[in-house]
Amino acid sequence: MDVLISNFAALASGFWLTFQLCLLSAIGALLLGTALVILRISPIPPLRAIGTAYVTIFRNVPLTVVFAFTAFALPAITKVEFMKIPGLTALFTRLGIDLPYFRFAIVALSVYTGAFVCEALRSGVNAVAAGQAEAARALGLTFGQNLRHIIMPQAWKAAVVPLGSVIIAMIKNSAIAGFFGLVGDLSNRAFSLITTQGQPSIPILVTVTAFYLVMTVPLGLLLDRLERRKVTR
Repeated sequence: MDVLISNFAALASGFWLTFQLCLLSAIGALLLGTALVILRISPIPPLRAIGTAYVTIFRNVPLTVVFAFTAFALPAITKVEFMKIPGLTALFTRLGIDLPYFRFAIVALSVYTGAFVCEALRSGVNAVAAGQAEAARALGLTFGQNLRHIIMPQAWKAAVVPLGSVIIAMIKNSAIAGFFGLVGDLSNRAFSLITTQGQPSIPILVTVTAFYLVMTVPLGLLLDRLERRKVTR
């Protein structure tokens, strides 16, 4: 117990960093996945090919390779200030300081998870009755209007449960960010306490597990509730 009390502040700080990383990466993945699914169902063949190629590549490349690329190759071709979005640094403290690998970790998780978000959303698009899109075209709606008013609202509703599962997987995947330059996240803090400071591994790992469960279990329970509501309707 003394080990947990003496190291709780460090682990809590790591949890806060990991939470910020997961939240920003989830937003990025959802936006990217939405753009990709639009490409995949586009009536323009080159756009469909781009979307299909992206999803095929990132669904079949290990996440560690994506992290290695962003940690070692991305710094060589871009500046660390590429995420200076107005107001974002005020909400997420880690973006307000010089912590480039935090930004690179967001990119890695977003571009990797975005492919899986795309496929989850595409399953939602396939769940929309084809007759609705045909009726919209008969009424004179353009492809963009059809997406905005008919297809995507229903696709998001149908895909909410698989999307939640993708985000839960992303939260767990974020644990490897600390091994690619991100100092101070939950897994990095635990590894440092065990290997550098010689702290007992079991209480540290149990605490880390509890922190990850704080992020994943409530989301899982929410998904179960949403799924039950869909079944009963």
